[in-house]
Formats: sequence, structure tokens, C-alpha cells
Amino acid sequence: MQLTSQTLASMAEACLSMQQLKIIHGRALRSNLHHHPIVLAKIFRFAAVSPGGCLRYADLLFSQIYQPNTFFYNILIRGYSKSSTPSRSVRLFNQMRRNSVDTDGFTFTFLVKSRSRMRIHSPSIMASDEIHGAALKFGFCLHLFVMNALIHLYAARGVPASARRVFDETVGADSVSWSGLVAAHVRAGELELARQVFDEMPDRDVVSWTMMMSGYAQAKRPKEALELFMEMRDAGIKPDEVTLVSATSACTSLGDLQMGIEIHHYILENGFGWMVSLCNALIDMYAKCGCIDQAWLLFNSMEIKSLITWNSMISACAKHGNADDAFMVFAHMLDSGTRPDKITFLALLTAYAHKGCVDDGYGLFESMQRDYGIEAEIEHYGCMVDMLGRAGRLEEAYELITGMPIPCNDVVWGALLAACRIHGDVEMGERVLKKLMELRPDKGGYYILLRDIYVAAGQRAEAIEVRRAMDVNGATKTPGWSWVGDEHSPHHSS
Repeated sequence: MQLTSQTLASMAEACLSMQQLKIIHGRALRSNLHHHPIVLAKIFRFAAVSPGGCLRYADLLFSQIYQPNTFFYNILIRGYSKSSTPSRSVRLFNQMRRNSVDTDGFTFTFLVKSRSRMRIHSPSIMASDEIHGAALKFGFCLHLFVMNALIHLYAARGVPASARRVFDETVGADSVSWSGLVAAHVRAGELELARQVFDEMPDRDVVSWTMMMSGYAQAKRPKEALELFMEMRDAGIKPDEVTLVSATSACTSLGDLQMGIEIHHYILENGFGWMVSLCNALIDMYAKCGCIDQAWLLFNSMEIKSLITWNSMISACAKHGNADDAFMVFAHMLDSGTRPDKITFLALLTAYAHKGCVDDGYGLFESMQRDYGIEAEIEHYGCMVDMLGRAGRLEEAYELITGMPIPCNDVVWGALLAACRIHGDVEMGERVLKKLMELRPDKGGYYILLRDIYVAAGQRAEAIEVRRAMDVNGATKTPGWSWVGDEHSPHHSS
């Protein structure tokens, strides 16, 4: 049967995989329709931008097109803008200019997206991108979608001054423009300015609400994030997956179990219960709010589990002192074919520390590096020091720290000093404090730990001397904070 261009184009339009596309392409070649504009466009588009496509195949097709026009350049630029090599988009743009191929608004929209994903080290380019200049030169400053792309480019780089400049030049700014400006301030850590822009927005969509909430959450201001979530709900804006994850995380930070349960009910009632990211956030929330049984119910109900799911449950078990459950989950994780990462091993080491299984912990620590190729980081060493310290193996902990291939910090040394206090080891405590005075001479808590060790050992003169050294070095004790009351107001304690 002779295939027509319309049939081949329809087949390419309905294509789901590269295997299918190659068969369609082969039929087009045999029918001598592979250069037909519509057939070629459909085949090329799938290869370049579809999730099941292949950029290398698209590149090969592109190289065989005689004098490709703006459409083909744009499609390939778009494909590379979403790839691991976005810089290829810029090279294609330069090729367009050399070959005198016309650019349009889509060219610059895809190109700007590519630039936002490229690593730029020059401060001058960060604040004023050359593609921005080219867009102005070619007369696309009146195209709203190009200007919005530029606003989001500078937002991604955390340069709000440049984003504001483009915003002020934008004709007919819409919610995308405003959201980009909010994002720019959030990325730069300017939350008050971000909130000011947010409050001025004539039309706030779910993206802008979520951006502002995420900003508060990332800045460790969960109370404001949750208040904004409630405002959003009262305004009749339906939250999306990202919004609900941010709100759940805010409940976790605040320990607000009741609000977390309300959000969980909303998730179920609105058909979001299947989303893995939301289930992960809920598992973490229930575990950290003390409801480990509810965390287990959610975990066991999930048909699809991501690496984060497994890690969340292992961490929950470890932090609740259920070491055997943590190891059981880890075994099921390996059986499922999920490869562990550094967070998995950190949670398992925590479980071993709680159980007091030092030798098993050491074995896991070595296996992590030997069998899985995961290099130990400062947190893993800290966990090992804590484990050894709890067991009274202080000399081994000291040797582990001094033999670390990476720089140690005061937190790890502090863990060893705390173990010295527990076991009353004055000599080791003195050695550790010397290290701590090199790293953090201003941190009074460490001096107080050694002072307590001296007091417990009956060495009051040495305890007084430590207190004097603390005053001489200007060290101060960090004040404590606790959450009291329904309004989540922090109360100071000294």
C-alpha cells in the first residue's frame, strides 16, 4: 500500500517511542516522502522535543536538511534548552545568524531558557546577558513571552535588579511577569521585597503563592509559610503539588500535627494521594511529629516508592529508636532494586548509634565506601564519632577525626567533647577543647562542657580557669529557644 504524506504525518504525530519513529522514518524514506515538509517536521519534532525522543537522532536529521528554516532551528534550540547540554542552543543561534536565517520570538524564548540553565561565572553577564541584548537588537522587546523569559532568566540567577529592569520595560505585564519578579527577590534572599511585590500583584496565581511560600520555607520561616497557605486557601486558590509539599514541610518544622492532618485530608479529598512527593512529605511530617504508626500506614500504602520514600522511612525508624525496623526497611529497599545514597547510610549509621552496635556501624561505614562508591562526608564522620563516643571508645573517635581525609568542623569535635563529659574523661576533654579553641574560640558551650567535666572530677580550680578563658576569649553561650503555645511563638530561655 502506497503511504501518503498525510498518513505518515499522522503516524508521526501519534508516535510514542523512538523505535516507532524509526519505523515511520524508514517508511517515509521508502516512499520518497522523507523530505516532505509536514512529514519531516513531525518526525523531527518528536525526536527533538518529545520525552521519548532522541536529540542525537534529531541532530542527524537536522544535518541532512537542506537550508533548514526558522521552524527547524527553533525546534532544535528548544530541545537543547531542556537537555544536559543547553549551551548547544547558543551555538545553533549563532549558526542561524551566520546563515542569515530569520529569528522570531520563539527563538529567543527557547534561547533564554537555555541561558538560564547554563553556568555563567562572569558577574557582568549574570546581570546583563548578551542574549538579552540580542533580543533588544532584533526588536523583540515588545514580545511579552520573550520579556517574561528574560525576567525568569535573571530570577534564576538571583539578580533582582536586572529582573526589575526588564519588568519595568515590559508592556502589558501579566501574572507570569509578576511571579518572575517575586522569584528573583526570593532567590536573592530578599523576602521582604518579595512579599512587597507579591502584595502588589493585581492577579496572584498558584505559582506566585507557591513561590512566596517556598521562600519562607527555605528561609526557615515556617510560621509565615503556613499563614500564607491559609490565606491562599481563603482566597479560593487551589494549591498544587508543590504548594502542598511546602505547606506540609512547614507543619513539620513547626511540629503542627493538627494542621498537618488537615492538609493530609485535603490531599486525599482532592485526589492528590497518589503523588509520591506528597506522601514522602507526609511520612516525614508524621514521623517528626511523633506519629510513627501513621508514617508506617502511609509507607505501606504506597505502590510506588522513590529513593526519598525509603530514606524517609529509614530515618523515621532510626530517630524513633527502632533500629531493627530501619535495617528491615533497608533490606526491602535493596530487594526492590533501589540503590542507596549518602542519606540512606547516614540514617542507618544513626540507627546503629542508637542501638549501640559499634562494630556493625563500622562495617556499614566501610561498606558504604567500598561497595557503593559513596565517599563519607562530615555528617557520616559525625555519626561515627557519636557512635564511638556513646560506647566510651573515645580514643578511637579521636583517631577517626584526626585521620579524616576532609577538614573537620567544630560540631564533630563537639560531639566528642560531649562524650568526654558523659564518661568523665578529663584528659581527652582537654585535648578536644584545644582543637575547638582553634576552630570556634567564641563558642561558650564548649568551655562549659569542659568546665562540667572538671566539676564532676572534683577539679574546681581547673573549672574556674576554663570559665576565665571563656571570658578572655569573649565566648558566649548560645541562648536556648523553645516552642510554647498554639501560636508557635518562640520563647527565649537562657
